[in-house]
Amino acid sequence: MAALAEEQTEVAVKLEPEGPPTLLPPQAGDGTGEGGGGTTNNGPNGGGGNVAASSSAGGDGGTPKPSVAVSAVAPAGAAPVPVAAPEAGAPHDRQTLLAVLQFLRQNNLREAEEALRREARLLEEAVAGSGAPGEADGAGAETASALLSRVTASAPGPAAPDPPVSGASGSAAVSGLATGPAAPGKVGSVAVEDQPDVSAVLSAYNQQGDPTMYEEYYSGLKHFIECSLDCHRAELSQLFYPLFVHMYLELVYNQHENEAKSFFEKFHGDQECYYQDDLRVLSSLTKKEHMKGNETMLDFRTSKFVLRISRDSYQLLKRHLQEKQNNQIWNIVQEHLYIDIFDGMPRSKQQIDAMVGSLAGEAKREANKSKVFFGLLKEPEIEVPLDDEDEEGENEEGKPKKKKPKKDSIGSKSKKQDPNAPPQNRIPLPELKDSDKLDKIMNMKETTKRVRLGPDCLPSICFYTFLNAYQGLTAVDVTDDSSLIAGGFADSTVRVWSVTPKKLRSVKQAADLSLIDKESDDVLERIMDEKTASELKILYGHSGPVYGASFSPDRNYLLSSSEDGTVRLWSLQTFTCLVGYKGHNYPVWDTQFSPYGYYFVSGGHDRVARLWATDHYQPLRIFAGHLADVNCTRFHPNSNYVATGSADRTVRLWDVLNGNCVRIFTGHKGPIHSLTFSPNGRFLATGATDGRVLLWDIGHGLMVGELKGHSDTVCSLRFSRDGEILASGSMDNTVRLWDAIKAFEDLETDDFTTATGHINLPENSQELLLGTYMTKSTPVVHLHFTRRNLVLAAGAYSPQ
Repeated sequence: MAALAEEQTEVAVKLEPEGPPTLLPPQAGDGTGEGGGGTTNNGPNGGGGNVAASSSAGGDGGTPKPSVAVSAVAPAGAAPVPVAAPEAGAPHDRQTLLAVLQFLRQNNLREAEEALRREARLLEEAVAGSGAPGEADGAGAETASALLSRVTASAPGPAAPDPPVSGASGSAAVSGLATGPAAPGKVGSVAVEDQPDVSAVLSAYNQQGDPTMYEEYYSGLKHFIECSLDCHRAELSQLFYPLFVHMYLELVYNQHENEAKSFFEKFHGDQECYYQDDLRVLSSLTKKEHMKGNETMLDFRTSKFVLRISRDSYQLLKRHLQEKQNNQIWNIVQEHLYIDIFDGMPRSKQQIDAMVGSLAGEAKREANKSKVFFGLLKEPEIEVPLDDEDEEGENEEGKPKKKKPKKDSIGSKSKKQDPNAPPQNRIPLPELKDSDKLDKIMNMKETTKRVRLGPDCLPSICFYTFLNAYQGLTAVDVTDDSSLIAGGFADSTVRVWSVTPKKLRSVKQAADLSLIDKESDDVLERIMDEKTASELKILYGHSGPVYGASFSPDRNYLLSSSEDGTVRLWSLQTFTCLVGYKGHNYPVWDTQFSPYGYYFVSGGHDRVARLWATDHYQPLRIFAGHLADVNCTRFHPNSNYVATGSADRTVRLWDVLNGNCVRIFTGHKGPIHSLTFSPNGRFLATGATDGRVLLWDIGHGLMVGELKGHSDTVCSLRFSRDGEILASGSMDNTVRLWDAIKAFEDLETDDFTTATGHINLPENSQELLLGTYMTKSTPVVHLHFTRRNLVLAAGAYSPQ
């Protein structure tokens, strides 16, 4: 049986959307596409197995059809039409063969029909001599199965290779079969892995048209789009960049280096300015060998570029490509792009520009549909003892008034549960200790003295400048009560300062502790060693620059993440390292404690974020989906969600409970370096290297504002304790204060906007900007609002 399978020639029927069908030689890579979803099933008799091939439908990513089906692809990109699927037994196989022969005859594929007939005669003799017609393990059924497994029809355009067909004779490669079975887990020379193998990814560029025509194809489309009506031009112009990249990569892969160079030089200037960094990487790929192992190339090939286009514009494009018989571009559109079609008016250039710019286009609308519990958890009730020092008159009136807008402290919320809040026990949170309760009471007392901020009452800013850091300051964090400040440095140390008169002291040695009376009231004071008191403690342990630092809410612990791939947990009682968490394989750019402690999140160069608990040495969740480094991480105030900002120019919101991505925000034109949630949990602000601060409505999954003013990377963002002011700090040496109340009022979040993404951002950055504060020559690395709404900023002085 295996010998017969090796001798027979493979017939691949490939139908182009237009023009006469042609018979193509078998290619490693025909069969299933990313959108096609073809699968391999075991044969009815455990023999060769049956290979499914289905076509990718235009615009909707195709639908998987796990059966042997010869799928005809209509020009309009219709869904696959299965002709027949084999059941157990030879008669059914024979019917299938007859159907295939009929199909070949109708399409004038004479050579294929002849070849199939020759093999079918062998089949008929075997079927005739095999006794009972329904006998599944007869030779005829085996032959039919083997023959059918190689009569495949594929979608227009190239596709990824088939998985191996596992059968009785071990593992055999489906296409390009050489004598003897292939190595297990391999398809020809292509390894089948979770991660897309480079060869598998590249094989999609195998069968392509005349290289000299690429410039003509692209120019033709460009001319068509530029001459179309204004309302369609903006939407269709989104096609330029992904088509340009794929056409260039096809030319390079097929070793048409001169044509590729000419194509790049002629058209790269037409692309939007925010793709310049990607184009710089692309311009270095001039040979087929360069493409293997190149991350940018793999990103582009494995994730479909998402374009959001109105139905009218899409129909216009489709009609043009079919009239021009422009198969090359149509194949790329179907194979490598995901066109998210919506009904309604086409979007304007301004609306499109607001949302595009990420590595893989826009987010699909489906990505932002799931429900998000953005409300705050109900706080435990704690009695606040009245303080004699407070002036009674002012306090009686002022207390409720001042506490009301405070969203993240005790007593500030009504006793009713927020309708948008997650169930209290949705994720297990640590119980409050007595010391936590005392801290909450202190917090509430501070709240009563808090300054109410607004356009007429801006906060004071206290700037901590790190001198003689020689550009070595890489991370800063401040405790919630503003008593400690930590810095991570390029020399792999973490330094902790006390910013109050109270000095930092370590716990006494074990021998000394045994002498202490444990029942005394001031035992917590007595265990501290006065001889160790100092304003600064240095923590040694990392073996690379420290890029992230985060204090625990109870100020007992400090997290630090480093280029050495580890996250370390330090005790602030003993100033020693307690745990080193190893899970990332590359530098860890950021880490942050949950607002409730216990949990923390980290993100790094390996493109994933990980959720940890302090008492587990393995991560609890791995959030995978970004196409580039995860630069910054932030917990939602209710601790049920984690936001991550990435160098792929997207922000994602992840559900801690199940690890799912529930929001994808696109719109930034550069890597994202800062995130912050509003105190009420409804909004998210993000800052990037493009100098813009974008505001997002989490519930509706929409961009609701854009703040322009910074001229360099926005490194830090923070809302005031009441959520009335947003502070942003940048590498342009400024701190800017924005009116958050005004930015979020009168939002257009009706159903139509949510459904289509027609976002009309007001051009009111200058109205929202309340103040700009320059430093001499200090980039702003970190911002923090104290409990009384004073702004603390930090950065390292960089001599000019």
